[in-house]
Amino acid sequence: MTDLTSLFSDLVRLETRLYNVLDARLKAEHDLPLGQFEFLRFIASRGTARVYDLAHEMAITVGATSKAVDRLEASGRCRRTANPNDRRSSLVTLTPAGERILAKASPTVEAELQTWIGSVLPPEVLDKLGVSLSMLRQRAEADSRTDRAETRT
Repeated sequence: MTDLTSLFSDLVRLETRLYNVLDARLKAEHDLPLGQFEFLRFIASRGTARVYDLAHEMAITVGATSKAVDRLEASGRCRRTANPNDRRSSLVTLTPAGERILAKASPTVEAELQTWIGSVLPPEVLDKLGVSLSMLRQRAEADSRTDRAETRT
């Protein structure tokens, strides 16, 4: 039987090391932290996102998300506008500069992930891992105890 505590430790340590290497490469080649890349990618996939939606997706607080959006906005990579349907929230969209940096940085991320994951695991194992992680993430996201987004912004 699998030792779940050891599995958890391996998963966390792998995530930390992968995050560090991706973050370092994105900063060096694109002056873009990985956290900002993830925000840009999420916004691009939706066209427009509320700060609350970003917080929920990233599993961080609304306050931390709002500060991160402030940094993206200051760098000219996104813009925040009032939500016409809810005055308490704002909508975030990418600017042309945000779209450009995301387009340039995405192949860098893919190449790094290919090095660390795609070149190590055979396709069938990678497919099973993808399905398994998706199932675990869905289970975690269905439980409010895992959500740090406490208020809508």
